[in-house]
Amino acid sequence: MDTIKKTSATGREPLNFDLLLFGATGDLAARKIMPALFERSRTQELHADCRFIGLARQALSSSEFTALIHSKVRPFLAEACSDEDWQLFVDRWHYVCVEQLNPAMHTVQSMVRSDAVRVAYLATPPSLFIQLVQGMADAQLISPSTRVVLEKPLGKDLYSAQAINVAVAQHVPESQIYRIDHYLGKESVQNLLALRFGNILFEPLWRREWVSDVQITLAEDLGLAGRAGYYDGVGALRDMVQNHLLQLLAIVAMEPPNTMSADAVRDEKLKVFKALKPMTPERVAACVVRGQYRAGAINTKTGSEPAVGYLDEGGVPAGSKTETFVAIKAEIDNWRWAGVPFFLRTGKRMATKSAEIMVRFKPLPTHILPLSQFSTGEPRHPNRLLIKLGPEEALEFSLMTKKPGDGMRLSSVGLGLDFDEVFTTRRMEAYERLLTDVVRGQLTLFTRADELEAAWRWIDPIVAAWDAQDEAPKPYAAGSWGPAAASGLMAKENLQWREEI
Repeated sequence: MDTIKKTSATGREPLNFDLLLFGATGDLAARKIMPALFERSRTQELHADCRFIGLARQALSSSEFTALIHSKVRPFLAEACSDEDWQLFVDRWHYVCVEQLNPAMHTVQSMVRSDAVRVAYLATPPSLFIQLVQGMADAQLISPSTRVVLEKPLGKDLYSAQAINVAVAQHVPESQIYRIDHYLGKESVQNLLALRFGNILFEPLWRREWVSDVQITLAEDLGLAGRAGYYDGVGALRDMVQNHLLQLLAIVAMEPPNTMSADAVRDEKLKVFKALKPMTPERVAACVVRGQYRAGAINTKTGSEPAVGYLDEGGVPAGSKTETFVAIKAEIDNWRWAGVPFFLRTGKRMATKSAEIMVRFKPLPTHILPLSQFSTGEPRHPNRLLIKLGPEEALEFSLMTKKPGDGMRLSSVGLGLDFDEVFTTRRMEAYERLLTDVVRGQLTLFTRADELEAAWRWIDPIVAAWDAQDEAPKPYAAGSWGPAAASGLMAKENLQWREEI
């Protein structure tokens, strides 16, 4: 450990903290959290005294835990790592079995430093949050320098979310609670903040007078990937809409905060949630589409591959009505956005993996040029801003220009910014950034309790309406863009989804 430098590769003070990772043998730890920690270690962003304690119910020796990390984590590292970098990383780790919580917590208490920032990361089902926080409190592991990180989904409805918030708040102040939503850690999402509040160009147009509609799509081409036990009890609405999609909607729609401080930003997001038009049973029937994928084919780099339907996935109960797709027309009843539809869409086994926001501006009031001279008929929405959040990160602004040659023929041209081409330095992954913010005590990119509860207040009536209807989700073929009814949702507004592969 003596070979670790005293200053980081960026010149900033190295992160100095002790980590308690609950759920250390789980999928999330292996795929996201540990690779993020490794990158911070590889780039010399961690202090020599940092120590990581993995906690889980499995009875493992230190060598067995190290072997488990090696087999499960290394496949998810973004870059090939040297043996030296890997050894420095695994040497930080210790393992404690928490089958018996109280003795385990007192063991941990003897391992952590009293004068260092302490990060307790609960990468476990939310049903364990209250028990684990109580166990830490009993062992005096919660101090003014402790940060408690809670993974999504935080609860399954408003009641359970409030119960967790109240129970955790008995031991941890709100200023030390980090409810994580990894989409908020993406570079492209933070570029959305920079786009909105760092440029005068869009502010006069960012309102109902000039915006026709907003689309936010989070599409996955994967199926359950062995997570039926988790997913079938949650579904797309709770897994993706309640957190990721609503957070993105809030960033697009919120008013400029007075500062970029955590509470100033989160106050403005909360106002958006409170202004969302309530989802009555009638609005759910008219404005929400839920679907479930059937057998189909998925496009891959090597061609098309068959994909089974949701009900044929291993571990899914027969006749399950869990939705794998949701499309919603949302409306915001405030001065800036009244009358502008916000279309939210997410699904599994869709045509491609895509995360994007599209802001379409209103059509021209009249056409000076004859319609017959347009390249592809009337461009109903000639101007649009496309913000690609992943897999590629880019901005594209579309406008009409004259095509070279005789006559006045117009063509849509995109002014683009590809972040990979413009910025050659490596960008932090979402979990790297968020973990760094946790250690530094920066709460801006984390969800506050009242935000969370406001989001659930809007989501719960949708679930209640579905339960009352007791209808099966609408089927769609794996590899498609979802049920036909989702296109019908847009057609009512004389619009259509952006669907490009």
